[in-house]
Amino acid sequence: MKPQFEAIDALLAAARKEAELPPAEQRRALREALELSRAQVARALGVSPSTVGGWEAGRDPAGDVRERYAYFLKGAQAKLADLDAARQAETAAHTDLPQAGPATSGGDAARAAEQPGTADQPYPAPEADDVEDLGVPRPCVLCGQPARHQVAGFPQHLDPAACAPQPAPPATAVPASRPSRPAAPVRTTSVARRVRAVSDLPDPIAEVVAAALARHEGDVEAATAALVKRAIPDAMALLDNCRKGGRYTIVAHPWIPDILRKPSARGADRIWEARPKWTRPELPSGTHQVTALDINGAYLSALKTHLPIGQLEHSTGNHHDRRRAGVHLITPPAWEHGAYLPNPIGNRDEPGPLWVTEPTLRLLLRLSGPKYGLCEPPQIHESFTSGATESLLEKFRIALKDARERALAEGDEVTLEYVKAMYSKFVSTMGESNYNRELYRPDWMHLIRSQAFANLWMKAHKAHDEGLTVVRAMGTDELHVIGTWRRVFPEGRGVFEVKVKDVYTVGAAPADPAAAQEADDEN
Repeated sequence: MKPQFEAIDALLAAARKEAELPPAEQRRALREALELSRAQVARALGVSPSTVGGWEAGRDPAGDVRERYAYFLKGAQAKLADLDAARQAETAAHTDLPQAGPATSGGDAARAAEQPGTADQPYPAPEADDVEDLGVPRPCVLCGQPARHQVAGFPQHLDPAACAPQPAPPATAVPASRPSRPAAPVRTTSVARRVRAVSDLPDPIAEVVAAALARHEGDVEAATAALVKRAIPDAMALLDNCRKGGRYTIVAHPWIPDILRKPSARGADRIWEARPKWTRPELPSGTHQVTALDINGAYLSALKTHLPIGQLEHSTGNHHDRRRAGVHLITPPAWEHGAYLPNPIGNRDEPGPLWVTEPTLRLLLRLSGPKYGLCEPPQIHESFTSGATESLLEKFRIALKDARERALAEGDEVTLEYVKAMYSKFVSTMGESNYNRELYRPDWMHLIRSQAFANLWMKAHKAHDEGLTVVRAMGTDELHVIGTWRRVFPEGRGVFEVKVKDVYTVGAAPADPAAAQEADDEN
């Protein structure tokens, strides 16, 4: 055969139809029903956790990785079908009772009381052979709290009254009526993960720190350097772990409008983050002691902000929907209080409209309201927004905050530096950065930074409102004040506390006028 035909035959042999994939909403349900994290699936498929998240949000893989993903999903469906069939068979065996006659005897009544769906016992009582004692308590599949027994291989409380009260789930999450038999793994596991607190999860931060110290034989400096170096991928892994069972899927690589893209690699961002750089133009007469306060964990606190969940959508008009978040083109109001408070939009020389973030807009709207009445409302021209929630990164923030507080209590500087690197680098690299390929959300980066600036502005306003003299407000965490600041801000290293950065004197008495004149004459 001629070489050309051999090449054609080889090409035809390699050609194949792409493997079919289930709809995006089923992909995540299959993974969660088997209690698998995105990180676990990603490792098996040779991709990143955020890539798996993208597939579960609607993107489709291609090539060999599509074949592997289709194989996993098909196997997951078969596994769940087997588990459900086995559960139904066991339940049918346990609830297969004789037919009741027209009259009901005392024994029949007792058996009838054990049937599913009654008010006193919503689930059938387990047979003794199915109950096993657990040496180590495991989370109950119904309520997520520690249980000491398992029934048919599933940890749960034998007495329904022992189950901790569950918060009301969303209307679309579970059926309106209670099932007449123990829920299948697809449902019970997802409910258990929703009610499980962060404190019930393993502590990956402590485990990683302990491993680093062991690897470097207790060398604190070497372990800290190694941990800081791996802070970005570790932060992404922690985020993925904290998102298990979450109500919202993080879209890691959405379509981004041009306004959120830099004109060039070294060009300036076109989103105005309202970074404060303000100094009081005139101080009170006399000599004063100024205390420079350092606001702890500014970016960590700023993770609690309204973040857009999905792809940003364009809209026009002077209207703000508090259920959405994003970036907005506004004409800011005039600010007439610069003599004692910084402008909420920061130091801006150019007049006219500018693109601001959700935290800046919400701050301006708040200050224009009846409670403060400090300015007119901003005028909104157009927006790029998406449905939003303030709790999207809440478990992630709490996990980092708890680790930081434990490190402070134990004097653990290694963990302290590691946690600081995790949240600061997480924020700084989620935009156009080569150091974090798993998450590309420049909108989030701008919003979180702006939230830190808005938080600092509110602290400056609190200081002023409590009678302190605000001298300077800089960046995310620097506030200079005159007065007894400890009655306003608690001192310490906690997230909700401040620490002293510097103390200096302003308004010193002038030098002797005669000496000053003599010095001028000599010059």
